[in-house]
Amino acid sequence: MNIKILHMVEGAKEATGIAVIIDVFRAFTVEAYIMNNGAEKLMPVGDMQIAYDYKEKDGNCVLIGERHGKILPGFDFGNSPSQIKNVDFTGRTVIHTTSAGTQGIDNAKNADEVLTGSFVNAKAIAEYIKQKKPETVSLVCMGLEAKSQTEEDNLCAYYIKSLLEGTTIDLTSEIENLKHTSGAKFFDISQNDVFPEEDFYLSTEVDKYNFVLKVEKDDNGVDCIRRIDL
Repeated sequence: MNIKILHMVEGAKEATGIAVIIDVFRAFTVEAYIMNNGAEKLMPVGDMQIAYDYKEKDGNCVLIGERHGKILPGFDFGNSPSQIKNVDFTGRTVIHTTSAGTQGIDNAKNADEVLTGSFVNAKAIAEYIKQKKPETVSLVCMGLEAKSQTEEDNLCAYYIKSLLEGTTIDLTSEIENLKHTSGAKFFDISQNDVFPEEDFYLSTEVDKYNFVLKVEKDDNGVDCIRRIDL
């Protein structure tokens, strides 16, 4: 198995085989919570205008997303797991757009399969990949606004790689280090309205869920997220 670690939009474009688009803080942590909380349909979109258009057509759909970390005007929730952890999405269609993660999905055109990736279901992702036995795995770290690398996405990629290769890394100490690097914003009081401290802990709760989130086309050719339980 050839395991490639790639970065940001260019990495997504290069991804082949099974691609795991990784966005720990916070897009694909949020999507795991959305699907765990019963959403009937989850649609990741790169363009926020598409989200507004869906809302205009169907006032019952839920808009979740951000730009520069901040909730978008008119959206129901920001890109924050602590905001939605107790929200029941049963029977609802959720439209999700972010600065990094959903951009990666949009650009992973050359992959055979696309999964979303975060710590909360990393072990399930590795187990799914082992079952599929692909020749190539592309772990795409989307980074900060898909413009610069971040420690949490890189760490998640190396963790998934270690699970696939049967090696170990000291994840506990590495996650603790995130508090002083890319995760420091969650502990900055002046930024807590956009980056709540609880989001750090929810996003680093390793292997919480035993399912993968796979991107598939619906009957209209639109990207949707399908939950696959292991």
